[in-house]
Amino acid sequence: MTIFEGKGICEAVAMGKISVIRKQKKEIERKIITDIKKETERFENAKDEVLSELEMIREKAVGKVGEEGAAIFEIHKMMIDDEDYNDFILNMIKDEKVSAEYAVFSASEKFSELFSSMENGYMKSRSADIKEISQRFINHLSGIDDNYEISEEKVIICADDLSPGETILLDKEKILSFVTAKGSLNSHTAILAKSMNIPAVVNVGDGFLSLIKDGDFAIADGFSGKFILNPDEETISYYNKKSEEYKERETILLSLKGKENKTIDGRKIKVFANIGDEESITAVKENDADGIGLFRSEFIFLRRDDFPTEEEQFSVYKKVAEEMSGGKVIIRTLDIGADKQADYFGLPEEENPALGLRGIRLCFSRKDIFKTQLRALYRASVYGDINIMFPMITSEKEVDEILSLCKEVRKELEKEGILFDEKTELGIMIETPAAAIISDDLAKKVSFFSIGTNDLIQYTLACDRQNLSVEKFCDTHHKAVLKLIETTIENAHKNGIWAGICGELAADISLTETFLEMGVDELSVSPSYVLKLRQKIRETDLSK
Repeated sequence: MTIFEGKGICEAVAMGKISVIRKQKKEIERKIITDIKKETERFENAKDEVLSELEMIREKAVGKVGEEGAAIFEIHKMMIDDEDYNDFILNMIKDEKVSAEYAVFSASEKFSELFSSMENGYMKSRSADIKEISQRFINHLSGIDDNYEISEEKVIICADDLSPGETILLDKEKILSFVTAKGSLNSHTAILAKSMNIPAVVNVGDGFLSLIKDGDFAIADGFSGKFILNPDEETISYYNKKSEEYKERETILLSLKGKENKTIDGRKIKVFANIGDEESITAVKENDADGIGLFRSEFIFLRRDDFPTEEEQFSVYKKVAEEMSGGKVIIRTLDIGADKQADYFGLPEEENPALGLRGIRLCFSRKDIFKTQLRALYRASVYGDINIMFPMITSEKEVDEILSLCKEVRKELEKEGILFDEKTELGIMIETPAAAIISDDLAKKVSFFSIGTNDLIQYTLACDRQNLSVEKFCDTHHKAVLKLIETTIENAHKNGIWAGICGELAADISLTETFLEMGVDELSVSPSYVLKLRQKIRETDLSK
């Protein structure tokens, strides 16, 4: 028995035979060509093939993990069309008379190194994306087929690493788990695995592949991150028991559907779901959420290469409202910028985009885009309980400008004879220390607060949440963060409005009792966490 230590993804255990993926490796040599036109055409044809392939993968991803999970493949398509990347390759073919394969390989080395040297965590993570799209080019140009067949028997996939594209193409019905030598908990691949509910272990080290072979029996422990090769009978017995306990817990969670989110002492709280596309409503209903606490409208923009029209946006918001059958739907207005970029916006490069033109700031700078979205939202408001929420607020002046624009849009619609719900509630996200500190004043202007803890933590602790090198300094339970949350909730109630939490901390059940004691009215989490949170709430007694 050999035990490898890695990082666990998706809390579950898989036991079974191994299937090893050993990818083809091709050394890219500097090959001189004579026909520049022909080589350029080879590159352009490969580009069309890669874009077509990525669109196919994106469509599969939407079906498996929704638009939000599939957004990485839109980013890959945009990177393939990047002017600097393309010019570098084409100029190298023309000026140095090298093969398209070598030009792509050189571009990969140059741009991945450029991104990896950047301080911003979001930009640094683009290094792996450049390598992946470049490998796709090289595969098409070289005739390499990295597709692999899996036997009918369910197996644990073992590989050096898996790209997001390879992960999404895995047939979930044939996969028990996957284990990789490389990878991190924050990689796109890990996030996709979690969304697909596939237990996985990543970063077990380069040595493990040389010690395994097809057909070996192993255990992948998504709880602890252990990968156990050829376990003994005692270990197998232990994990059989652990698997049964996990199944029992899942059965208990399913039994909570239809029950109230009420503490032992009778305190009720709303549990909503966070989603990024209309297709995810199925998951919201399956997990019995009370409503949608955060609909990330920016994904309507990220999945395209041009601005969505008012009609296109209206269609999406209307569908969400209708399918929720009267349940509350809180739609966050466009939150492009920082770690979410769309090339067609033409945004300037920023040294620190997290502190730059993003969220409501961008909306104010492009009021034409903002008003189009507001019109679509108000028009959809008559089809359900739509509430509009605004991100990245730091001042009363910003809220006043928002309210003025909303009033302007309502007057326009009224003049045009277009129906809208005059009682549509407007709220703001509290995700900056500035907003939390002046929340007493802000509460007098809006109908609700939703605390975005991801950015609140980042800005309070001065820790870039995309930068792994400062991860250890990012204490999500920091007293300052909790104090700002408590202050926000107190000021909301003082002014007669409700306050919820929609960031990652909402799903941290070690803090659930703390948030309930603070008086939070609503918690919004990923659909898969709704029942776990409901269970925790029902086990809590605030009277003690």
